[in-house]
Amino acid sequence: MAIPFWEVSITSDRLEFPPHAFNLHSGAVIDFWGIVRGLEDGCELEGIDYEVHQAMAEHQMNLLAEKARNEFCLTNLILCHRVGFVPAGDASLFLRVAAGHRAAAFSGSQWLIQELKQKVPIWKRPIFKDKEPAVDKKMSKEALTV
Repeated sequence: MAIPFWEVSITSDRLEFPPHAFNLHSGAVIDFWGIVRGLEDGCELEGIDYEVHQAMAEHQMNLLAEKARNEFCLTNLILCHRVGFVPAGDASLFLRVAAGHRAAAFSGSQWLIQELKQKVPIWKRPIFKDKEPAVDKKMSKEALTV
């Protein structure tokens, strides 16, 4: 069965709530927003700068979406990741899955997010309010004096 509504995208635009586009085969719909936290490792964040290998990321996201559709019998899917600078409090990821039953929708959502983090070439660099790069926070004093 083809999914009536399928969208996989990467954008630098702010993520917006998509329109409802469900079908009669959907008994459960899960919307997930990945929000940039205001704290990381106890330090206040301005946001996260996301870099992407666009073509490869879109290809991988479509492969994952297709696999999730088949394994979890999804009836609708939207997977959108924001790149560039995303301020704390804004969404960097939106995922909507619909399935005939809630167990498949929940399982499909969780599986997609885990696989996305492992397989899609999107890299994040936290930007701290004190302007000190995250890498420097983890370096020892000896490393800084070399």
